[in-house]
Order: sequence, then structure tokens, then C-alpha cells
Amino acid sequence: MLNTISGIVKAASGSILFLGKSIDRLPAYARVTAGITHVPEGRMLFPYMTVEENLIIGAYSSKECWEKRFEMLEYVYEIFPVLKKYRNKQARLLSGGEQQMATIGRGLMARPKLLMIDEPSLGLAPIVVAEVYKVLDSVHKEGVAILLSEQNAHMALSVAERGYVLENGKIMLHGSAGDLLKNPKVKKAYLGI
Repeated sequence: MLNTISGIVKAASGSILFLGKSIDRLPAYARVTAGITHVPEGRMLFPYMTVEENLIIGAYSSKECWEKRFEMLEYVYEIFPVLKKYRNKQARLLSGGEQQMATIGRGLMARPKLLMIDEPSLGLAPIVVAEVYKVLDSVHKEGVAILLSEQNAHMALSVAERGYVLENGKIMLHGSAGDLLKNPKVKKAYLGI
């Protein structure tokens, strides 16, 4: 059970460890500095700022990120070429898929060790979902851990190493992604099989 006090999530019991260090008492900005980045559901871009301005905001998390912002900007443009094309366009004028790419790109600008992504496929066309997941797989292969919260169970389990099935905030099933894809309960309830 977690309690939120003054913007800090505190464990009611136990502790929250990241890379062997307790982070339960750290404020959000210190968690970002430690290497944890959150890509929120609903994209949450600054609508009247350009794509590039939205991306650069992600580099404000630390002095090191700020110093490497142009290098990271080129990396984001490499994995999402459409963002380079629209770098001077206001974020509000992008399609839903392009906005999702910009939000993920902004998260990557903080050079995370752990990228937490909430519902990356929400409201996106299947071809865009496939492109986003291809990039996430590539980012993971480069050494970034990814914690993914996703309604699209089949897509999530097809790229994950481990999975957890939650119902009403409780873990009902967990295991390797492959095992969960084969689990009859998961197939029936979440995969429509």
C-alpha cells in the first residue's frame, strides 16, 4: 500500500529500491535524476511549443542530460524521423501517433535507465502501434529497462520478458511473457482467444 504525502509516494511497508538504493523518500525530480523517466498516458505535450522545444524539455533533468541534449536530440530524430521533419511545428498540430512519438522522445531525452510508459498504444492506428513498439524494443536492446502499462495485452506480452496481470489493483497472474501468452485465463480474458 502506498501513501502520497507532499508529492512523495511513501511505502506503508517495505521499501522501493532502484539500482540497489532506496528511493521511497525521494521527490519526483530526484527520481528522474537517478534515471527513472515516466512517459504519461494521454501524451501531455505542451501544445503551443514546437516539437523540438517539447523534446528539449526532457533534457532539463540533469546537468549531464542538458550537456548532451543535442546528441540526444539527434538520437530521437534518428529513431522517429517524422519528428525531425516536424521539429518546428507546434505539438498540438501533430497526429496522435506523432504526439506519442514526441512524448516518448521527450522521455528519452532524460537518458533514462528505466523508462516507465503508460498506455503507449492508446488511440493509435495499428501501423503506428507497430512502429512505436519497434522503437521500444530497440531502446530496450540498447540497455534501457522498460516498465510498460498496457491494455493491449497481446502486443505488450509479445515484446516483454515478464508480465503481470492486474485486476482491481491486485496482481492476479505473473510470469514470463511467453507463459502468460499461453495461459488459458489470459487468452480468454485479455487476448480474445
